This record gives sequence, C-alpha cells and structure tokens, in this order.
Amino acid sequence: MTTLSTQRLSDVARHVIAPKGVVSTGWPAVRDTCARLGWGFDGWQDGAGKLILSKGSDGLYAADLCALSIPRQVGKTYLFAAMTFALSLLNPGLTTIWTAHRVKTAKETFSSMSGMAAQERVAAHVSHVVRSRGDEAVAFNNGSRILFGSREAGFGRGFTNVNILVFDEAQILTESAMEDMIAAQNVAVNPLTVLMGTPPRPRDPGEVFTQLRSEALSGESEGTLYIELSADPGADVMDRSQWRRANPSFPSRTPERSMLRMAKNLSEDSFRREALGVWDEISAHKPIVSSQRWRDMVDVGPEDGVRPDGLGVDMSHGRDISVGACWVEGEDAHIEQVWAGSDTAAVVEWLVDRVGRRVPVVVDQASPAASLVPELRNRRVNVVVTGAGQMSQACGLLENRISEDTLTHAGQRKVTEAVLGARRRPIRDAGGWGLDRSDPTSAIYPIVACTLALWGATSHKRTKSKGRVMVLK
Repeated sequence: MTTLSTQRLSDVARHVIAPKGVVSTGWPAVRDTCARLGWGFDGWQDGAGKLILSKGSDGLYAADLCALSIPRQVGKTYLFAAMTFALSLLNPGLTTIWTAHRVKTAKETFSSMSGMAAQERVAAHVSHVVRSRGDEAVAFNNGSRILFGSREAGFGRGFTNVNILVFDEAQILTESAMEDMIAAQNVAVNPLTVLMGTPPRPRDPGEVFTQLRSEALSGESEGTLYIELSADPGADVMDRSQWRRANPSFPSRTPERSMLRMAKNLSEDSFRREALGVWDEISAHKPIVSSQRWRDMVDVGPEDGVRPDGLGVDMSHGRDISVGACWVEGEDAHIEQVWAGSDTAAVVEWLVDRVGRRVPVVVDQASPAASLVPELRNRRVNVVVTGAGQMSQACGLLENRISEDTLTHAGQRKVTEAVLGARRRPIRDAGGWGLDRSDPTSAIYPIVACTLALWGATSHKRTKSKGRVMVLK
C-alpha cells in the first residue's frame, strides 16, 4: 500500500454494530506483525481489525460472526489477507479456509495472496505454495496453512478443526453451504468466521447475508459484528462525493479511471450495489422473520378437535402438497401444517371429510395447487381462490402479526425451514409483496399454505365448533 488514509472507521462507515462485552482485542499483535512484513493499514481498516479480533472476558472472540458489506476496490481483501497471514504466523498450526462463490474469484484471491507470500519478508516464513487446481494453498513453516477454493465447485465440505473461515462473495451464499462449512469449526477452540461481500442482486441467493444485516440493524443479533460502507441511498451514482463516501480509498488508490470503468461495464443498479455498496430499499432477500423471533413464537396451539377457522393449500414445483390451518382466538392467531403428502386424491378426500362446506379453503390461482380447485368445488368444499391482490394482503397480514406479536406456530420443521428460506417478490408497485415460488429448489409451500390459511381465517370469520382435524406435530 502507498499513502495511508487516516480516516477512522467511524468517519467512513454507514453502520458499525459491535458485539457486546468486549474487553480486549488481538489486533495490536496482528498489526505489529504486519508492520514487520512491510504492510500497513488505513485508519478504517485499523478500526475494523480491532473489532474483528475483539475478545470477551473469557479471551475468546467476542463476535461469533463478522459480516462486512463493503464495495469493490476498497481494500477488504487486502485487510483480511494481511490479517490471515499474521494470525497464521502468530498461531502455529492455524488452519484457514478462504472460500468464494465463483471459481474466478477464488483464483484471483489465491493469486494475490501467493504473491504476498513471495515477498521477501514473508517468504522466509512460507514452507511452500500449492498451485494444483482445486488444492491451492499457502503452507507455513510453523504448520499453519491457508486453503483456497470455490463454493460452486463444492469446496469446503469435509474439513475439520478449521480455525478461520472466510466467506468471500457472501452476497452469494446459501444457508446450506454455510451450514456445511460452519460444521468444520465445531471442534476449534476459538473460531473466527467472516462474511464479506457487496449487497446482493435480486436474483442472488443472498438470504444469509441479508438476514445477518437485518438482524444486526434491528438489534436482534447477539455476538455479531456488522460493518457497512456505502453511499447515500438515492444519491446520484456519478456524484464524486458519494464515491468518497462509499470508498475511503478513492481517489488515492482507487483512481477515478477505475470507478469510471466499473460504471461503464455495470448497469446503474449494479454499479450502485457493487461500487457504492447501496442496498436495495426493499430487498427481495429481506427476511420475513429472524430465526430467533420465529423460535420465540412457538406455542402449543388449540386443543385437539377444535376446527380451524381457515385452511390453505399449496403445492411445490415437484407437486408435494401442504395444507396449513389457522385458528383465531380474540386478537391472536395460531398456524400449523395439518396435512402433507403428494397424493392429490388423498388430500381432496381429507378436505372433504374434515371441513366440508363450512371452513374456507384458500388456494392461490398462481399455485400448482389450483389444479385441485375444480374437484374441490365439485365436492362442494368452500374454496376461495386468491389473486395477486389477496396474496399481497395475506403476506402483509403475516408480517403485521409477527411484528405485533399476535401470531404463534407449532415449531414444525418443514414450516420453519420454509419461512426462513422464503424470498419476497414485489407485487405491483405499491410496496406489496408475495412469497416467491420461482426457485424450484426452495420448498416454501408449507409457509404459503399457512399464510393463505391465516388470510382465510381472518377474512372469513365464523362461529367455532368441534370437528375432526388431524394435526401433524
């Protein structure tokens, strides 16, 4: 690095959400080691390093997860590369996995870090550099190692006792990929996990990164560090003052020419996200509910035999079916999945036998489950078919009740997986949204069924009575 900026993290960051209980930091030793290797840091990088390596009274890292939303060409890769080298030298036998989503990005990072390993002051500490495709690594004399790979190529599974885990391109990170790799840290004494990226595009699987951000900004996260550098939302993307706002390395190390090249090669929306770090105001990845909040909403629900006030039916791309039920009592509502399977004839018989003409059975016209409507109506079931407007109302109702603490659920695994994995899709242009069925790999149909049941129960109130309703716990 050349001229070092003295701007502090608090001067440049839009958001800094720090973990609680910090009493010390391992950063000074890392910074001093880097200085001996010939590497220095900007003021904001110095502040970020202190927080990333902050520790609690037990001497362990204060943040279980460190998430950084930082635009391109700011210096985040350099910061973590230098930090990882220093930690590898300070802690013999340390294992780091550095993973990006794309093969190209993983190769670029490895090329950059192998170049750092070849520098004169560093090379004396390096045992060897592995350049075999798929097995790229930097190995140190003291037994430490840094392994590189791409998630899209399946890298990261099967490792154990990993001390540092870096998720580059965190805006393209699925929950399953993260779970596969987090398991590699289960036996590590003091693991450090870092996610870094730019705001996700609408088509990116960005739920993990988005939910971390949402929980941090709402104050619901515990043991999480969140740092965001970005321009002002809605600002002119060619405003140089906004470039400086988002990128503290502009124009000293990121010249105007580089920014203009990005502006030329990216759409305006992509430039706003990737070069200026601005998140979409209404993100398609905005979680419906945090995992902690959803856990807090678990309740036993009504007694067996109480007929629900509404049912909802939805079907996956693979024609798996879910029937959701909702009971309303005063201001409160409770939802559960009460039938699941793939036999269309069986679900029709189940509904005819248990709800008949009294309970509204809600089906969305855009769902594959709409194929059941003619037979259900022929069997005189009280079917209500919703369109885009009603789906928007149903999803808004779900969100409102979660916010107002007037909704409970049974804690069923399939429903939980569906609600935490669900993505939003905008409906019309007034801020309404629906649950996105476009991804055939996302099994959201159980929460869609429950959401439709909630809307049906609320929109079609009736007098309660006893009846036979089989509930799957």
